[in-house]
Amino acid sequence: MEKRIIPKKIPIPRQPAELRRKNFQEVALGYTEEQALEEASRCLLCKKPSCVPGCPVEIDIPAFIKKIQEKDYLGAIRKIKEKNNLPGICGRVCPQEEQCEKVCVLAKKYEPVGIGRLERFAADFELAQSPSHPVTQSPKPSSFKIAVIGSGPAGLTCAGDLAKMGYPVTIFEALHKPGGVLVYGIPEFRLPKKIVEQEVAYVQSLGVELKLNYVVGKTLTISELFAQGYNAIFIGIGAGSPKFMGIPGENLNGVYSANEFLTRVNLMKAYLFPKYDTPVRIGKRVAVVGGGNVAMDSARTALRLGAEEVYLIYRRSRKEMPAREEEIENALEEGIKFELLTNPVRILSDENGWVKRIECVRMELGEPDASGRARPIEIKGSNFYFDCETVIMALGTDANPLLPKSTEGLALNKWGYVIVDEQTGKTSLEGVYAGGDIVTGSATVISAMGAAKRSTRAIDEYLKEKCKV
Repeated sequence: MEKRIIPKKIPIPRQPAELRRKNFQEVALGYTEEQALEEASRCLLCKKPSCVPGCPVEIDIPAFIKKIQEKDYLGAIRKIKEKNNLPGICGRVCPQEEQCEKVCVLAKKYEPVGIGRLERFAADFELAQSPSHPVTQSPKPSSFKIAVIGSGPAGLTCAGDLAKMGYPVTIFEALHKPGGVLVYGIPEFRLPKKIVEQEVAYVQSLGVELKLNYVVGKTLTISELFAQGYNAIFIGIGAGSPKFMGIPGENLNGVYSANEFLTRVNLMKAYLFPKYDTPVRIGKRVAVVGGGNVAMDSARTALRLGAEEVYLIYRRSRKEMPAREEEIENALEEGIKFELLTNPVRILSDENGWVKRIECVRMELGEPDASGRARPIEIKGSNFYFDCETVIMALGTDANPLLPKSTEGLALNKWGYVIVDEQTGKTSLEGVYAGGDIVTGSATVISAMGAAKRSTRAIDEYLKEKCKV
């Protein structure tokens, strides 16, 4: 008898928009067991799955979904953790719709299987059991020591995978909390801090040592790490230097980069507003410039901090927005006002140097540019104004120059990003590898994790070669 296909994904429960726009609790609430079983039943368990090559960290997707079908939820999370150390994180913020789900066989005729939602269900089931973090059986411990710089998604992936291979690994993190962009860059309503804390604890349970408040490039250098006995180094420091437009008024009081704004909110507990009083001035009206996930995060955060009106200013149309569709929909549902085909040209102040309004122009779309998207062209004489007290520039990031420029012999491109071999992450320095945003510029959590996995294999091969010498 032919299997009956459910054509659409089982909807994931979410907080109602009117409620969630006033709190920092998680928006998507996750599947119940019944919903997860129904969604898992949609998977065809293909013998030659196209979804697995679509996963940057190579999870055996049909195998873990089969475990869910069998109600072996801990078996499902063990299968995922064979390849992915951060499933609770990836199940929430990974753009599966552009990766594994995009190439799902079911997607040729119906909606793809909700792979990310099922990954989150398995991860949350384990976390609810208060697990003792079962450690994967490791091979004989290696005598080679490895230093990982940065505890974001790339660093945690590299460190965890190398620890599973038996290597002693130490992560050096510049901030007082581990997690990198997972902690300071993504709002609580998309990725709760407790999820990051629990998954960092899992990586530590594999034997990874974590050293906080270590700014490599200042506290100590790459050369000093080698001198301390480390045999290989992975750089996963992200790209934390903010971008601005270069328009008049960007130095006024009340203008933030999205980096500064979200970091203040996340690390100074403004997401617990009004319980915590932190120096994040919002005002009644906020303008956010940009169209990516960080722009959505910034706009939705400003709303939760008490802004009455939040405008999202983007120079192209909705079709060209790089943000995930679900984040765009969430923002619209919550009342964010989209000003599309619009570009800022000047920020104006009051008599005390605080933002008062922003001047914009209307745009139209021309032929595709180098990005493949239609090029925005200014419509002359279309200038108009928004009144606002805060402007947040969410335009992406540049490479933080501190570590790259303080490391002699480390090859960088003209934008200051580390040059690596794409397949291995090998840099110009022997024994030094890199991956994630410090190589590619702003990208996704999962792409950074995929790069770290490639470097992990390369580091293992490099050290095994040293054994033969």
